[in-house]
Amino acid sequence: MTDNVDVLVIGGGAAGLSGALTLARARRKVLVLDAGEPRNAPASGVHGFLTRDGLPPAELVRDGVAEVRGYGGEVRAGTVTSARRTGEGFEVETADGQRVRARRLLVTTGLTDELPAVAGVRERWGRDVLHCPYCHGWEVRDQPIGVLGSGPNVMHMTLLLRQWSQDVVLFRHTAPELTAEDRARLAAREIAVVDGEVAGLEITEDRVSGVRLADGRVVPRRAIAVLPRFLARAGFLAELGLKVAPHPMGEHVQTDGRGQTSVPGVWAAGNVTDLSASVVVAAAAGMVAGAGINGELVAEDTRRAVSGQRFSAEVEARLAERVLGERRHGLDSLRAG
Repeated sequence: MTDNVDVLVIGGGAAGLSGALTLARARRKVLVLDAGEPRNAPASGVHGFLTRDGLPPAELVRDGVAEVRGYGGEVRAGTVTSARRTGEGFEVETADGQRVRARRLLVTTGLTDELPAVAGVRERWGRDVLHCPYCHGWEVRDQPIGVLGSGPNVMHMTLLLRQWSQDVVLFRHTAPELTAEDRARLAAREIAVVDGEVAGLEITEDRVSGVRLADGRVVPRRAIAVLPRFLARAGFLAELGLKVAPHPMGEHVQTDGRGQTSVPGVWAAGNVTDLSASVVVAAAAGMVAGAGINGELVAEDTRRAVSGQRFSAEVEARLAERVLGERRHGLDSLRAG
């Protein structure tokens, strides 16, 4: 069985549900397919989202799904594996055999975090290993924080975290060598630098307690900031000719700023295109994209209506001419008789 909808939203996080809500309220037939693998699942709460600060991520999704369904939208589980263009739009297939045809696609699949290969980092990710001070800085305020150097933006992250704690240590690990100016700036902010590679994190009673260096030293810490490489979840778009593009922070799907990609009919919102977007920013982007898609469909519906009207007028004119011709022929026959 194949579903037919106006818009298929691929990804049921903040961006996807916000876009779906906007489209459902615009009386569009919308379906959300979600793989059930939210990036922020390990986090205890969503932060920086006005009126929703601290809300567990799962509750935000639950409430969002209920709102979308309340306006007639459909949300269900499904992992999209392929997407191709058809004469009327797109056809999408899922891992469990679902098939959906849609006039437009809204891709909100988010990203994956390519974490440093350091023991303990992945296990503690989203808890006391973090990447966004604005998302988690308040929760680790005034604690001993370590920054695991693994990319070119390590100075920015380290200086930023000094706003939340007076005890910040930069573990240079595999980051580029610091310049004399870098070290002077760090020293001015009383931030210590530890050279040498990190072997792993020390865990005590289900909490980070320190950073273990390759030479055996252990530096006590209570929270660790890392700089992952962000990779858009967009491999299934390859058949449509839409590929991820390089980004200073990883790879993303490029859009025009409103959500429209380089492939007509395919839109994107949230972390799949904006790698640094917080939950509230992703939700806003979903709404903008949803409104853009509806506007595009309105224009298309209008063109079709005008074209249909012209066709009807032409048919009517031909029928009228035929009837008139038949009447003339009948009159001629009567006169001849």
